[in-house]
Amino acid sequence: MNPSDELTLIQNFKNGDEQAFNQLVLRYQEKIYWIVRRMIADHDDADDVTQNVFIKAYQSLRSFKGDSSFYTWIYRIAINLSLNEIRRKKLRRTFSLDEEVMHVSSHDENPQEKLESDERRALIREAIETLPEKQKKVFVLRYHEELPYEEISKILHTSVGGLKANYFHAVKKIGEYLKNESR
Repeated sequence: MNPSDELTLIQNFKNGDEQAFNQLVLRYQEKIYWIVRRMIADHDDADDVTQNVFIKAYQSLRSFKGDSSFYTWIYRIAINLSLNEIRRKKLRRTFSLDEEVMHVSSHDENPQEKLESDERRALIREAIETLPEKQKKVFVLRYHEELPYEEISKILHTSVGGLKANYFHAVKKIGEYLKNESR
C-alpha cells in the first residue's frame, strides 16, 4: 500500500468510513504483531498488546496529522504500548527460562540441538531484557525489524548518531551477557 492510498483511507475514516480503518488493520496487523512479539515473549500478551495498539490507533486516528507515514505512527504506538507492558510485567514477575525451554516445535531437528537452540534464544531474550530502555528499543528496531537508522530516528524522535551509539552499546552488552552466561 503506497502512502497516498493510506492517506486516502485515513481521510475516508475521518469522514466516517469504518471500512477504511479495517483495511488499515488488515494491512498492518501481522507486522505490528511481530514488532510487539519481538519485545514481548508470550504470544497471548503480544496478541493483547497488538489489539490495544489498534484500539489506540482507532481512538487517535482522527487527530493523525500525517507528519509521518501511518506505519511510522502506528509503529511508535506499538513500541510504546509494548514497553508499557514490559514495565508492568517486570513489576509482577521475572523472565522465566522454563517457558522458553518447554516450548518445543515439531521440526525434525535433533532434540539436543533444539534444546541448545532454544536455550540460546532464551539467553538472547534475557540479554535484551537487561538493556536500558532506549538501547532495547533501538536494538529491536534495528536488529529484528531491520529498519534503517533514518526510519528509527523518526519513530523514536532522536538523532541517527545517538541511535548508532545506542545500538553499538546494546550489541556489546548482549555479547558480554552471552559470554558470561555461557561459562
